[in-house]
Amino acid sequence: MDIGITLTPKSDAWKITKIAEDLGFSHAWFYDTQLLCADIFVAMSAAAMQTSKIKLGAGVLVPSNRLAAVAATGMASLNQLAPGRIIAGLGTGYTARRTMGLPAHKLADLQEYVRVMKELWAGEIVETEIETIPRKIQFLQPEGFVNTEDKIPIHISAFGPKARKLTATIADGFINAWTSPDVLSQAEEVRDLSIESKNNADYIYSTCLVLGCILEDGEPPDSARARAQAGPFPAILLHQMVEDGENAFVPPHMQKAVDGYREIYEKYRPDDARYLINHKGHLMFLRPEEEEFITSELIRAFTLTGTPDEIRTRVSELEASGYDQVAIQITNGEEAAIKDWARLLVK
Repeated sequence: MDIGITLTPKSDAWKITKIAEDLGFSHAWFYDTQLLCADIFVAMSAAAMQTSKIKLGAGVLVPSNRLAAVAATGMASLNQLAPGRIIAGLGTGYTARRTMGLPAHKLADLQEYVRVMKELWAGEIVETEIETIPRKIQFLQPEGFVNTEDKIPIHISAFGPKARKLTATIADGFINAWTSPDVLSQAEEVRDLSIESKNNADYIYSTCLVLGCILEDGEPPDSARARAQAGPFPAILLHQMVEDGENAFVPPHMQKAVDGYREIYEKYRPDDARYLINHKGHLMFLRPEEEEFITSELIRAFTLTGTPDEIRTRVSELEASGYDQVAIQITNGEEAAIKDWARLLVK
């Protein structure tokens, strides 16, 4: 099974990516969240120039944030720096859009985005709507400016059933995140749907993104170290549930935490842009007012946190259920943990 890392990238994320490569990690995934992280193309370009083997994935680009032509050029430009090592991860957008107070994009828009990118890479003249008018576009770069000879696989972040069905139809890979044991069935689900749809991809590659902490003997799951390494993931679930309001699905074991966090959320100002505070530190760190809600129970339920044996068991379950990769987020300030993860999981 492949073991990768994920990053909320700084401009110098190449340093931890190089360490990951030297330690034998297979992939490095870079979140694309304007207003929270450094620009993904800056971070990935530097990483491409400082590495030679590790695959580099966008995790994930969102249609509304760049024209398809811009994203296709960016990925093909990276492919010139790191031939055959670039993955175009795409999604409808959670963090990248909610940091601007926007909902997720429509799946139909994502499908069109994928079509345009693929056809541009194939050298075709593509007709697509730009600024409400159908336009014909085509790659016009001279030789050597971009690389479209080495395939750029498209992996789609798909948490819902409709998104998984679309992924099976048009993508080369499926990106998921550990949110519950339900994810164990979803890699095979996407693979079966892909076969039914006659997707041109030979094989749908499945990745599960996680945060987690390898606990020391006697260390509780809500220790300061575990909170720093794993706590940001259960926190983003609280962020989503309070923003979704009455439409949110709240598991019974989370109701108390959601109700308590909602009281704090409703005091955020300005009241027409509470998202500005709600998403500060999103997937990066815990804000002080969030700490009390990130319990041992939530950390164990939603992250890869446990003893070495417990973690190996969970990873084995993911592999047995059809996942090809587990990618562990290395949080800022906790970079030393990458060596622990390598010793535990990288073969």
